[in-house]
This record gives sequence, C-alpha cells and structure tokens, in this order.
Amino acid sequence: MVRRIFEFFYKETSTLHKAAYLLGFFAILSQVLAFLRDRLLAHVFGASSALDTYYAAFRIPDFLFVTIASVVSISVIVPFIVEKEREGHEAVRAFVDNIFTFFSFLIIVSCGLAFFLIPEFSGILFKGFSGAELTKVILLSRIFLLSPIFLGFSNLFGSLTQAYNRFTIYAFAPLLYNLGIILGTIFLAPQYGIMGVAIGVIIGSLMHALVQIPFVLRIGLFPRFRSKFDWGSIKKVATLSFPRTLTLSINHIATIFLVSLASLMAVGSISVFSFALNIQSIPLTIIGVSYSLAAFPTLSRHFADNNMKAFVEQMVTTARHIIFWSIPLTALFIVLRAQVVRVLLGTGHFDWSDTRLTAAALALFALSAVFQSLMLLFVRAFYSAGHTKKPFLINLLSTGILILCTYGLVKYFYYSDTFRYFISALLKVEDLPGTAVLMLPLGYSIGTIINGVIHWIGFEKDFGGFSKEVSRTLFQSIGASVILGYVSYLGLNLFAPLFHTDSLIGIFLQGFFAGILGIVAGIVVLLLLKSKELEEAAAAIHSKFWKTKIIATDPEIV
Repeated sequence: MVRRIFEFFYKETSTLHKAAYLLGFFAILSQVLAFLRDRLLAHVFGASSALDTYYAAFRIPDFLFVTIASVVSISVIVPFIVEKEREGHEAVRAFVDNIFTFFSFLIIVSCGLAFFLIPEFSGILFKGFSGAELTKVILLSRIFLLSPIFLGFSNLFGSLTQAYNRFTIYAFAPLLYNLGIILGTIFLAPQYGIMGVAIGVIIGSLMHALVQIPFVLRIGLFPRFRSKFDWGSIKKVATLSFPRTLTLSINHIATIFLVSLASLMAVGSISVFSFALNIQSIPLTIIGVSYSLAAFPTLSRHFADNNMKAFVEQMVTTARHIIFWSIPLTALFIVLRAQVVRVLLGTGHFDWSDTRLTAAALALFALSAVFQSLMLLFVRAFYSAGHTKKPFLINLLSTGILILCTYGLVKYFYYSDTFRYFISALLKVEDLPGTAVLMLPLGYSIGTIINGVIHWIGFEKDFGGFSKEVSRTLFQSIGASVILGYVSYLGLNLFAPLFHTDSLIGIFLQGFFAGILGIVAGIVVLLLLKSKELEEAAAAIHSKFWKTKIIATDPEIV
C-alpha cells in the first residue's frame, strides 16, 4: 500500500495535456482547501481589523519570498538542471549542492535582518492602523518570516521534481500548505485568535517542503552544504534570476502599495481586497499556472535544441487552451459573482454587505483573468529562451502604470460624486459604505491588461507567427463567453423564484443551474464555430486523462 502511494505521487508525467490536467486537478483540490480556509477565516473573523492585520502581516515576508527565493525558482533552475543533465548525474548534484548552500545563507541572513527592520517598514506602510493593530502586524510578520525560508527550500525541491516531470507531488504540496492554515484556524484560533492561524501558516509551509523530500532522496539529489561556493555557477544563476527577481519585486511592490492604500480606507477593506484577490485566482491557478508549468520544461528543451518551430508551436498550443478555458470562466465569475462569494464566504461574521462588496471587487479582478494567465506563459517562455530583461522592463513599465492609475482612481473616486455613483451603481453597491476599495481591483486589472498586451506584442516581435495562430481561438472564446454570460444572467432571474435565495443552498442552486445553462449555451456556440479547442478538450475528457495523447507537435515527449 505504501509503495503504491509512493509510486502514485512520485510517478513521471510525460505529456503536456496529462501534466496540465494533473496540475489542474490538484489545483482544483488546492482551491477547494483554499476556499475552506477563507470560509473559516470569514466565519471566525469576518471582514474585520483582526483579519486586516493578518493579511497586512504577509506583505513583508512575501516580499522576501518572491525576491530572495526567486534564486531557486523553477523558472530559473529548471533550464540549468536540463543543461547539467547532459553532463551527467554528478554535475547535477554539484550544481544543486552549490545553489542550496548559497541560498541557505542568503535567505537566513535576509530574514534575520528583516526581523529587526519590520517595525520601521510596517510603520511606513500601514499608517491607517492604530497602535495596537500595528503591534499585532509586527508580531505576525516576524512569525511569518519562517515561511519564506521553508517555501524557499520547497522551491528548490520543486525545481527537481519539475525537471524530472514529477508533477503529481509538486502539485500536491500546496494542498498541505492550505491544510496547515485550516488546522490552525480550527484548533488554535479559538484559543489564540489570529495568532493560531499564523502558527498554521508556518506548519503548512513546512509540510510544503517536506513532502517533496522523498523523491529528491530517491534520485540522489538531496542537497548538502558545501564549504566553498562555485561562484561561476552562482554567477550564471544570479545573472538569469536577477531580472526575474526585480520583476517579481516590482509586482509585489504593487500589491504592497494596494494593501497600503486599503489600510487607509474603511475597516475591513484589506480583507475584502484579499478575499476577492484569492477567489479571482481560480482561473489563474487551475488554468494559467497548470498549463504554463506543464509547458515550461518542454519549452526549455526546445530552445536548448534550437528548435524554434517546435518552441512556437508549443506556445501556440498552450496559449490556445489557456484562452479557451479562461475567458468563459471570467464571464461566469462576473455574472455569478454574488452567488460565488456568498457560497464560499457567507458564514458567521461575514455578512451580506461584506458579500456584496467582495463580489463587486471580484468582478473587477476578473476582467484581467485571461491576461494574468497568459502573462505566466509569456514570462516562462522568455525565461526558457534566456530573455530575462524583457519581462523585467515590461513589468516595470506596467507596474508604474498600475500604481499611478490606481492612485488616480482612488483620488477621483473621492473627488467625483458622479464617478463614484456610476461605479457603485454599475456593481450594485451604491447603498454600501467603503466602496472606495473597488478602485484597487479596477486599477489592478487595468495595469494587468496593459502588462499582458505588451508581453504579447514583445513575444510576437521575437518569435513571429504566434498571434495569427491564437487569434481565432481568442475571438471564438470571446463570442461564446458573451453568450454564456448573457444566458447565465437570464438564468439567475429564471431560477430566483424557484429557490430560497436567502439560504446557502438556495443561492448555490440558483448560481449552479444558471451557470450550467450558460455553459450549455457557450458550448453550442463553440460547436457552431467549430472550435478546435472544444474538440481537443472533449477528446481528452472522454478518455482517461493519463492516456490522453499530447496535442503538441513534439514526438519526443509523447
């Protein structure tokens, strides 16, 4: 039994569809746990100052993770492992040991310095908090500093599991992270409050790393400390990762800026923003992350083999399916936003006003869902080709636009009664206080759409032929999604009298059947348009996904 479990979690996954669907399956499971996590947090704390401090406390530790831990990120390390494989096992081992030693020193020293500097940074970033709230943010942030250390090591292990196509265990790790938070909320929060949840975060991040260790041990690549650094290898990795580090830092600075603005707004604004951000990540996690991760090792190998035709074809195939799945989900999220939020979070201290405000923020976030997913693919494509400066420059420009746009929107929202009423009425929250928080997801989406468009243009310029192949899918998905959304909206009105929409079950059934009705209409439209992606998806779902033939054109990875 133990052997079978081990073989299931650590078996090799060799095709794009199989890997993407496997990653997508576990991403769905992870999202289920994430929903349970957020529902528990909403039930226990609501959109409150306690939860505001919890989400604010993540900002500095998360910043360290996305910057320092980017040194051992999958996007950076996998191409090096692929290259070292050609030199033999010992070359891979030496490389892993060297990077592990350097990273361990870097992350521990960085977190140690942050421990002492957090009070100063927190005071600057979260001026909207009272003295007691700021003290709690500082304490939680210091506890969360263990998280980037554990997750950083997990990143290194994940690079190995990805490089050797062990997608199952890589995708399983996030489930344990969310499970740790859930356990902390259930068993520790009743006694220790938000501090109990923080302990759960640390337990989850530790399990995230530990679960990948058996495979790393099995292939003989568990890292060991070295007394001396191979500065040549470190320089190569740093040269590749530095632009990526700057890129991620810029993106995270934008999030910190948005949370900082939210701290100046009504109590609960950070919680509303964070809940909506978490929910809108469904298409990103299940579709964008799954497909981009599944395609990345293959893209790296195609570029390493100088097979540009296969490289572009792999990008086209992956982008088509990201668009095919993402845009319809976006339409469903916008139309069914209130039902989604109420079902996921509507419990305990999370009241109807919190639901409506979070739903409105979710709709604005959803506008950029497809661009978020495509950005992941474009960035990984650039990295696999060794082009790290371009994503950095694009993100630098786009983040600047995002920050300026969001700040301007917030100012104008307070200044213009007409604009404030227009946005509030459009999203049906005109009778609620604290609607200024909606400018944060709106600014985020505008900046993200601009970012995605510039990445698309940049990729087309470097690797011609991409846009022509993808445009048909884009227009078909948009057309089908408009019909899907419209029919779903009609379905909400149709099913409202049939169910008690003041109950959880009634709201769920109303949204469920309205969504099913819209999906059927969308499928009919795609059938009439003779969608290639619909045909490929139907064929893959019809058969067992682990026997699905790859839709990419590379015969070497079938």
